[in-house]
Order: sequence, then structure tokens, then C-alpha cells
Amino acid sequence: MNKLLSFLLLIAVATSTVSGFSVATPSMALSGVAGGSDFVVSQRPRPVAVTAPSRRSTAGVSNLRMGSMAKFGIFSPAVYGAKIVLGQDKLNKIRGKAISLHSQAIGDFCKWAGAYHLRTKLIKKAKVNGDTLGFLV
Repeated sequence: MNKLLSFLLLIAVATSTVSGFSVATPSMALSGVAGGSDFVVSQRPRPVAVTAPSRRSTAGVSNLRMGSMAKFGIFSPAVYGAKIVLGQDKLNKIRGKAISLHSQAIGDFCKWAGAYHLRTKLIKKAKVNGDTLGFLV
């Protein structure tokens, strides 16, 4: 039985071909007629339409949820368990320290990468991801 499966696998591999670097005319490469890969074609930068900048709300209201409005994510049970074991005050201290260390690491990375102007956006993205994963319940 093993020999039969090995033989069938060998036949399948031998008959399938991938010609990702095949030479084809541009019209053939776009349509995939030559059997080549469309990967290179799909990686070309596409023109982006410029839109008017959106107006931000001046009320300062965030769309992020915390506390009783936070999303239930994959780590929510662990957070509830820590809340029972440690208590709300101790959990909030640990959570605040973790958020502070993570924000500092993001700032250090942005400084190292030369993109310090992205620091605020990355911290907001980390907060959204934390909400999605269930850290903010």
C-alpha cells in the first residue's frame, strides 16, 4: 500500500509543472495562457486615486472599546482568570505596566527604523489588536 501511494505521489509530482519563470509575451503573461505565474504582474504598483482627507471628529470620542464594552477574544478567558486570581487592582497595574513597556518598545523600534512619525499609529493599532484578541475585557 505504501509503495502504491509513493508511486502515485511520484507520478503526480512528475506530471505537474510550474513554470513561474517562463518566457511569455506580456499579453500571454497577463492572461496566464503560457502557464506562467501571474505573481510578478500582480506585484506591480497600481495607481492610487487621491481622495479628500477625512474630517476627524472634534469630540475626541474613540471607537475603541474597553471594560464592559470590549470584544471577547481568544485571550479573554485568561484575562478573566487573572482577574479572579489577582484581583482587579493588581490586574490593572500589570496591564498598565505591560502597555507601557509595549508602547516603549514600539517607540524604540520606530526610532531605530527611522519612522518615528508612525509611532502613534502603531500604538493605536496595538490597542485595536489587543481589543480584538480579548486583552481589554
